[in-house]
Amino acid sequence: MTRLDVTFPSGDETCAAWLYLPAGDGPHPVVVLGHGLGAIRDMGLDRYAERFQAAGYAALAFDYRHFGASTGEPRQLLDIKKQRADWKAAIAYARSHPDLDPERVVAWGSSFGGGHAIATAADDPRLAAAIAQCPFTDGLASTLVMNPLAILKISGRAIADVASSVVGRSPVYAATAGKPGSSAFMTAPDVEPGYLTLVPDGAPFVNEIAGRLVFHIMQERPGRKAKKIVSPILFCICDPDSVAPAGPTRKYAAQAPKGEVKIYQDGHFGIYVGEAFERVVKDQLDFLSRHVPVAS
Repeated sequence: MTRLDVTFPSGDETCAAWLYLPAGDGPHPVVVLGHGLGAIRDMGLDRYAERFQAAGYAALAFDYRHFGASTGEPRQLLDIKKQRADWKAAIAYARSHPDLDPERVVAWGSSFGGGHAIATAADDPRLAAAIAQCPFTDGLASTLVMNPLAILKISGRAIADVASSVVGRSPVYAATAGKPGSSAFMTAPDVEPGYLTLVPDGAPFVNEIAGRLVFHIMQERPGRKAKKIVSPILFCICDPDSVAPAGPTRKYAAQAPKGEVKIYQDGHFGIYVGEAFERVVKDQLDFLSRHVPVAS
């Protein structure tokens, strides 16, 4: 089995990715993996990709533009439209690769990337399936679970960043993960120990995002698109979830025509490691084997 360093174009920039090819002759079904808020592929996507690979699936785990090993200036700029375009570019790359089956492509997203996977599946009926893990589905709901003081603090960073961009200056950043009450995007008690421990030594990770995202994230509700998804989709929901509340996600998942739901009594960041990871990946492999079997 092989892991290759590959790149593909997205807009005027280049996205870096790992392509995992399973043993045997292709073309193989492929799972395209995108991570969450400010996260990079090094933060646990390899564990999922390796398990899919071992089961006979190819996997393509990529970094968004402006993050990780991908290009894009300024760094740490999270633009929702650009990230959705990165998803489309990753899927287009997978469909064009001679070792991959263009009709058996699966979108797999976690956290903020789970919202992207939902939106991508709604816009691309050609996808064979989708998996949304602890997905961000409702920006208002995610904002309301934040500490009010933290909301005020990060709003100040957002205003400063917008003002800076208007006059052509460098972005004003806010931490992605921080302590409760800090001016970070995520401040629940389990965030800092859960999110930051996913970062391996030497990874090109920076714990900050340009503050302007605040004014976009509150309006973002990718869960509303679930009812438009024609392919099978698995929702892996953490309940309780301190970042992406389970209530709205359950509601949106019920609207997906071919939706399946699995509930885990684990926190938002718990399912990347240990026994929780084993439970989740087992369910995901079962879902794939039923809807996108390795044997075409």
